[in-house]
Amino acid sequence: MLTKEHGAPELGKVGFSEMKSALAKGWHDMRKAPVYGMIVAGICVLFGLLMAWVTVRTGQSYWLVFAAVGFPLFGPFTAVALYEASHRLEQGEPLDVSEIFTVVFHQTRRQLPSLCVIILMVFLFWFFIAHMIFALFMGLSTMTNVSSSFEVYLTSNGLTMLAVGTLVGAAFALLLFMITVFSMPMLLDREVDFVTAMITSFAAVQQNFIPMLFWGALIAGTTFVSMIPGFLGLFAILPLFGHASWHLYRGAIVGAELPEQLAQTQ
Repeated sequence: MLTKEHGAPELGKVGFSEMKSALAKGWHDMRKAPVYGMIVAGICVLFGLLMAWVTVRTGQSYWLVFAAVGFPLFGPFTAVALYEASHRLEQGEPLDVSEIFTVVFHQTRRQLPSLCVIILMVFLFWFFIAHMIFALFMGLSTMTNVSSSFEVYLTSNGLTMLAVGTLVGAAFALLLFMITVFSMPMLLDREVDFVTAMITSFAAVQQNFIPMLFWGALIAGTTFVSMIPGFLGLFAILPLFGHASWHLYRGAIVGAELPEQLAQTQ
């Protein structure tokens, strides 16, 4: 059983060299423990394909809203399986499927559900703001089906709406990234409340803003591209960045001695 330290750690410098190292370690863990990546990615791919199929069959796009709302509720729990696998590999502990998924289910009684609620609330608020932006710029336009009549977006109001919506959406996405990128692995690693974890994560990203902005853009861009071939690219991208995110967090802890460092001192 892995012991947990209490309190949020001090997070220091995160640069491009640390990101390169995290990706290399993530690739190693992905190959060392492929079953967990396949399970996690399989859940996400099946969920995405199911929502896409239901949307096409019913012709109702609101099913995609349900998918977007549902993912923040179960997505973090799937990431925990990858974090725990990387944690055990890092500590030289055996990988036991039942034990790892027991850890995942145990998170339902800890701080992770509270973080999931915060993610969902931010998403719902953004959803509300998006509707307000649409009403503000397109409210007086002739009623049309915006799902099929794309020329509505080429008007001056349409282009302005897309520009404003993109900027506001990017701000919400950045906020979610800043409060979760380190807090999610931290909640597995430490006995710490979710508010402290979010504040620590936000401060760490703020301190390393340019490199972390690149990291967020890299994850977002590769994830988007991976979804184009029927979500199948997620089988590679999700495990890689899931494992790498754990190592990026661990590498950012000031004064932490990782197993390879301990081996060098012996």
